[in-house]
Amino acid sequence: MSRTIGFVGLGIMGLPMATNLLDAGYDVVGHNRSEDPVAALVEHGGEAADTPREVAERSEVILSCLPDTAVVEEVVRGEDGLAEGFSEGDIYVDHSTINPVQTEELAADLAEMGVDMLDAPISGGEEGAIEGTLSIMVGGDTAVFEACTDLFEVLGETVTHCGPSGAGQTTKACNQIVVAAQMVSVSEALVFAEKAGADLEAVVDAISGGAAGCWALDNRAPDMIRGDFDPGFFAAYQYKDLRIATDAGEAYGSPMPVTELAHELYKSMEQNGMGRDDNSGVMQVIEMLAGEEARVE
Repeated sequence: MSRTIGFVGLGIMGLPMATNLLDAGYDVVGHNRSEDPVAALVEHGGEAADTPREVAERSEVILSCLPDTAVVEEVVRGEDGLAEGFSEGDIYVDHSTINPVQTEELAADLAEMGVDMLDAPISGGEEGAIEGTLSIMVGGDTAVFEACTDLFEVLGETVTHCGPSGAGQTTKACNQIVVAAQMVSVSEALVFAEKAGADLEAVVDAISGGAAGCWALDNRAPDMIRGDFDPGFFAAYQYKDLRIATDAGEAYGSPMPVTELAHELYKSMEQNGMGRDDNSGVMQVIEMLAGEEARVE
């Protein structure tokens, strides 16, 4: 625990991850574009940095959790970015979900500076970040991965080294393909049940214990049928992740018929002002198509 940990991106996921590191005994220096999360980190015992560059200058291992590829590129390569503060031997761990091709390019550029990079996207939503039970999918050098396992064990419950640089992002794309398919199919089933006059709570209970059982049914369906779409994972982020998956599918020549459909439904959420709802809120798009809401009193 002698290493100082830097953290850039103290959002809905990043802030609880950073505070979990503080609770585990690490010194944490944090930066965020808005000030309130930084103040919350400081109140929890962390330290503030004015720029990503300052975070890198004051830390040996720097973690980031950022919205998209463009923001990661700006935070690393931009003015007062991490690259201006890195020292040889530093480790950069990116927990963002971004394009795997650009991840590989960034890792190669940092390697020329003597900085090791791991792409380590996460799954588990806000609850997983708070509870330290995230799934972490890691790409990069095995020795660097092993050097960071103490941090990953604080942040996550399932930590998997998936291969070389970019492999973590590829694995996360696979994760988001399945998550989106679950959310859409559960939504479709619930709206169908409502249209057919079935008891929604009974339907959820009955199918959760059988072959249809899945995370979305267990953790989201009870809220979905009550119209509770408070975000654990923003629909806008799900839409962004599906764009990454479909772009990669096009680049690799991999058919993605279900993912393309899910992508269009989440696009509809974004265009209808639902991007800040939970990703389970895709049910609202199915309801709009059906002309009826699937709700219990």
